Amino acid sequence: MEVKIEPSWQKILQKEFDQPYFEQLVKFVKEEYATQTIFPPAGQIFNAFNSCPFNDVRVVILGQDPYHGAGQAHGLCFSVNDGVPFPPSLLNICKEMADDMGKPMPTSGNLQYLANQGVLLLNATLTVRSGQAGSHQGKGWETFTDAVIKAISDSKQNVVFLLWGAYAGGKSKFIDATKHLILKAPHPSPLSSYRGFFGCKHFSQANTYLQQHGLPPIKW
Repeated sequence: MEVKIEPSWQKILQKEFDQPYFEQLVKFVKEEYATQTIFPPAGQIFNAFNSCPFNDVRVVILGQDPYHGAGQAHGLCFSVNDGVPFPPSLLNICKEMADDMGKPMPTSGNLQYLANQGVLLLNATLTVRSGQAGSHQGKGWETFTDAVIKAISDSKQNVVFLLWGAYAGGKSKFIDATKHLILKAPHPSPLSSYRGFFGCKHFSQANTYLQQHGLPPIKW
């Protein structure tokens, strides 16, 4: 399993890659890919990073776990491959995005176009067993992705963090709110979306903030 990460991230995260926990994590993940069906495909584990170099990051959206159904996950949180039906949370994200920005609903749930504009679509855990949600939690990925959030907060300015749900909201402790914009809302899943995700207008708020700081808005 040969996994490469984009050079700017390699430089920023090298000290994490050198840690004993990361060596253990790599060993675990390699064994899982060798013996189980794991998502996303191995070459897409770091897709969020490879699609959005460190210097380009303007917005961070945080998910928890990759999708665990066949053909769905491709290394970007909430996103699915072209032609895959919208999972419920993604459908609600796209509904809110369309409503907030006054645009039609997208026809594909592939959010690669956002990653290409500087939106880091980061899951807290980057791999999962087929059909077993949360199966790779607590193995080291969270330590790594917490370090990613902290590195962005420490080394950049005026990044918008979209934290949806209690789990993502808990990551705000790694973010300097004096340098960045943190927007929180309930999770977009059907269980909680009507408690304040719908109508949160995070997409337009993010663009207003970016433009106020001389940065180009995202074409949501």
